[in-house]
Amino acid sequence: MQFVRYTTGSAPQWGVRRDDEIVPLAGLREEVTYQQLTDPGFLRVVEDAVEAAADSAVPAAEADLLAPVPRPGKIVCVGLNYHDHAEEQDEEVPERPLLFGKAGTAVTNPGDPIVHPPELDEVDYEVELGVVIGRTAKDVSAADARDYVAGYTVVNDVSGRDAQFEDGQFFRGKSYDTFAPMGPTLVPDEHIDPGALDVATRVSGETLQDSNTEEFIFGVEEVVEYISGCTTLRPGDVISTGTPGGVGVFREPQQLLEPGDTVEVEVEGIGALTNHVVADGE
Repeated sequence: MQFVRYTTGSAPQWGVRRDDEIVPLAGLREEVTYQQLTDPGFLRVVEDAVEAAADSAVPAAEADLLAPVPRPGKIVCVGLNYHDHAEEQDEEVPERPLLFGKAGTAVTNPGDPIVHPPELDEVDYEVELGVVIGRTAKDVSAADARDYVAGYTVVNDVSGRDAQFEDGQFFRGKSYDTFAPMGPTLVPDEHIDPGALDVATRVSGETLQDSNTEEFIFGVEEVVEYISGCTTLRPGDVISTGTPGGVGVFREPQQLLEPGDTVEVEVEGIGALTNHVVADGE
């Protein structure tokens, strides 16, 4: 089941995408929340509601998809979390998750532009599986971690490499406005296995990343346990779980994003998230 936030010109609303249609969930007795998505009973109610409301479906082509988490309380990113990404940098596999933050204001919608800042020369793409937290989590064990997950989405962890390397830390280079495209759907945890998903990036039609979350160094369960051990995770927080090998800065020759490029990042079962790169002011 693929939940979407979308608009057809009015207020944003939740729906369920089925093939080329979106079934609105406006008639539910209860509001769709990240916490509700952790409840199997609520998901069964939604399944029944979708069947009952099938006649009110709208063509997906007539809807504008929105980021499933428009303003996360925090975005916690995991660095160097794929074996193939560590290999391309000739880095040792870390002993524990390497964490950094990304500003929530960097989030942008499917189809909206990624703005290339004029002061940056090295803007890069990173396909990532996004974990959306559904219940307040503190000191959660790995065995229980997925009970706290609302679902999964796709994040493009756009990165200003020159800012990142100049600063010696990640926050500025990761947090420019529009540097966190998110979507196109949100798939509840019970409908997907986060440890066995194909992931890919295509830039202007050329495949530059092609891997699988089986390459994770630390799986979703370990990451939630580790992060919740040091900071409380709340509903609507997002964990961006790292990117595989093939990023532009480490390719020979480098292949970085430029205005005019179209970036498509895809995670199996969730969908393809597409954004165009534009110059500042366009």
